[in-house]
Amino acid sequence: MVPEDRREGPGADERSAQLQAAGSVREGCDTLAAQTPCGRLQSRRARIHQQINKELRMRTGAENLYRARASPQPGLPRATSNARVRETVALELSYVNSSLQLLKEELEELNCSVDTDTPDREGTTVPMIPLGLKETKELDWSTALKELISGHFGEDGASYETEIRELTNLRQAVRTPSRSESGLELLTAYYNQLCLLDARFVTPARSLGLLFQWYDSLTGVPAQQRALAFEKGSVLFNIGALHTQIGARQDRGCPTGTSRAAESFQRAAGAFKLLRQKFSRAPSPDMSPASLSMLEQLMAAQAQECVFEGLALPAPTAPRDCLAQLHLAQEAAQVAAQYELVHQALIQPPVCNYVPFSWTTLVHVKAKHFRSLAHYHAAVALCDSASEAELLEQVFLGPLPPSEPRGLVLPQEYEERRKLGKAHLKRAILGQEEALRLHALGRALRRVDLLQAVLVQALQCSLTRYSELDLEDDFFEATEAPDIHPKTHRTLEVRAPSFSRVKVADIFHRLGPLSVFSAKNRWRLVGPVHVTRGEGGFGFTLRGDSPVLIAAVIPGGHAAAAGLQEGDYIVSVNGQPCKWWKHAEVVSQLKGVGDEGVSLQVVTLLPSTEQPSTGDRRPALRGLLRNQKECGWGTSVPVRASPRPLLGWGRKTKRDKTAGGLSPASQP
Repeated sequence: MVPEDRREGPGADERSAQLQAAGSVREGCDTLAAQTPCGRLQSRRARIHQQINKELRMRTGAENLYRARASPQPGLPRATSNARVRETVALELSYVNSSLQLLKEELEELNCSVDTDTPDREGTTVPMIPLGLKETKELDWSTALKELISGHFGEDGASYETEIRELTNLRQAVRTPSRSESGLELLTAYYNQLCLLDARFVTPARSLGLLFQWYDSLTGVPAQQRALAFEKGSVLFNIGALHTQIGARQDRGCPTGTSRAAESFQRAAGAFKLLRQKFSRAPSPDMSPASLSMLEQLMAAQAQECVFEGLALPAPTAPRDCLAQLHLAQEAAQVAAQYELVHQALIQPPVCNYVPFSWTTLVHVKAKHFRSLAHYHAAVALCDSASEAELLEQVFLGPLPPSEPRGLVLPQEYEERRKLGKAHLKRAILGQEEALRLHALGRALRRVDLLQAVLVQALQCSLTRYSELDLEDDFFEATEAPDIHPKTHRTLEVRAPSFSRVKVADIFHRLGPLSVFSAKNRWRLVGPVHVTRGEGGFGFTLRGDSPVLIAAVIPGGHAAAAGLQEGDYIVSVNGQPCKWWKHAEVVSQLKGVGDEGVSLQVVTLLPSTEQPSTGDRRPALRGLLRNQKECGWGTSVPVRASPRPLLGWGRKTKRDKTAGGLSPASQP
């Protein structure tokens, strides 16, 4: 994250007017989302989420009434002890649970729907699994932020209406991001603003007091917490989900499309990995460690599938050489191995309890399909080319140490290799038939015509090839075909989100630099203090930028007589706010003062254990002499430990331990 410093000046009023005139439409926000096929799916998800929330509230009320009948408490209505009321409540519970089941099945069908807003493709490709975005409700920031600004920062909270409206509009826009890079930038910008809010307004002992509610992407069940970390985690989840949707809609019938799709799935896997590593105690199933680990594996497998598709694209009508076929066999085996791992994760509890069944079936079908493709390409390499024995052994047996004996000897004669190729084709046919059988079991998958077309086409190719090798006088059964050793010639790395590529300006910059003016610090505002110039100047030296620090006060000087002390930060010069001024600007302003002197306002930092009402003015410097850049704000957010049993966010501080970057002490 790279926040941009914004200062008070002549352009501040102009910017304020622009913010007041700005609406809720932002770049990256899909205002016509409901008119697109993908937008209509998202709108249907939102309606289902609302209905699920309503049914859950009804079920909670019915369960409370039913439990009250089972164990009556003093003061409860007498009707709860009536057997007829109990039967009515039980019947209502059954209706509510049935409605919830139907709504979850409808949501499952939407989650397994293939993105229909895709370009026309020349070839047929296997459909991918995109992830639906988490939905949220509107949030009112106004009351909580105004109270915090007035209570802790000592400023008029009502004067920050424009900033609060800008934050509200930004959050409203991220509820419907466009399925493009602009949508990703919008989500990233909001995530960066949440990091700034966290650093400025949240402390280990106090939260914003807001209730953040998000709907689970897989089950539609609402979850809510008062921790800002839950809001950040949900936005990061949506960044990963949006990457999956962008990857699923790419035209993978061309090299450019496969490359973009692979990159999108890599970035999605990186987002889920970061979420799994940094967040804990997630309140919703889709953000649990088991779910995030499964999603990370799934997106990595889909990225590897795109690599295979890219290798299979060149010269589709020209015959391939043996080396290309062997590479395809190994790549297909690699994809199959990764999908087998994903399938094992999908069938394990608790993931199997809330992941759509169609996902499990599709992953299983893909594992069988690519395992069959590996045998098919190996058979083509065996039968069509005179391959070197060493290369074939690496494909079928994998690299073995020289000291280890090889149990399988690959044939050197063409006739023997033809029989072995025939055995691989037999395994390919059996695997593709099994994939078609599994595909037919999936109620939702039967409507995905692209998948069935791919499976039928692959089976037909294997059958045709097998019939060419099946000689009339071939009475010998081929040996069992060995497994194909999985190997990829393009190693894919999980790519974490790059938050620094989207630069944001702190919406609440008027409160001052974060190195001083945050809820983690306590300070006292002193002044205006009038200081006159003596023979040796004002009697103090300055250091640092934004805000400028009084590094030393000369004993017996005019500054000491006026009450200024070492460690005070200058926030106003002659009534002009200067929290964001540079060192040279403050010095220049003081040098231009005449004999009448200057009026200064300063803030004195208080120790963490001291209350603002005390009269102790000893400066709590500790590492606060450093300015904002020297605190490492451009690279990380300050550490915040969370003792509360809420979703936690772990961060590593990168603050510099020295103050060597401060500007030299200057004496005006």
